[in-house]
Amino acid sequence: MKLQRTTLILILLALGLGGFVYFYEFYSKTQQEKIQEKTQQIFSFTPDDVQSLTVKTKDYTLNLERNSNSKQPKWLMTSPQQAPASDAIVSYLMDLLVKGKSDRTLSIPVDRLAEFGLAQPQSTIVIALKNQQTHQLILGKPDFKRSFVYAQADPDRKSTGNVDVLLVSKDFENAVNRELSEWKQTPDVGEGKPLPSLNLPTPQN
Repeated sequence: MKLQRTTLILILLALGLGGFVYFYEFYSKTQQEKIQEKTQQIFSFTPDDVQSLTVKTKDYTLNLERNSNSKQPKWLMTSPQQAPASDAIVSYLMDLLVKGKSDRTLSIPVDRLAEFGLAQPQSTIVIALKNQQTHQLILGKPDFKRSFVYAQADPDRKSTGNVDVLLVSKDFENAVNRELSEWKQTPDVGEGKPLPSLNLPTPQN
């Protein structure tokens, strides 16, 4: 009888300890990484609101300025080179910035940013508006399924608590991770550029 009572007490203690450990780990993880399954707009500005863009990658820092003197091209590259910018490439990025949404938001401790590739990001986009406001989108590494990219929008770098990490489309990664030459406008054939010689045979008299 005494043995059965001791066994029962041990079983209850084991169950209680197991429940406590489970609750503690679940609660701790939930507090550290709160996931919001909610689609939300990343930014609220329009294309016409944007005055300039700065794209920082591991290979270069690109500055783009709206061309106020002409409708074509709409954008000018001011550094690291000075040249007309590709309207198609810039419009692609602009469309993502204006219409882009986040499928999920994770609230994580600031000291875990490196796990998401955000301590040393692969690229950073700085958007300067005509009203002097600025916005920033930082792109980290892809998620484990490589379906989305971890990102931060207008991050508070002075925060010591939890910060929001967004999951955004990989299109952002494709839009900025390109060769510098791709950002330049390609001259149209026939506009001041001589056609190549066809080297036709000379007619015989």
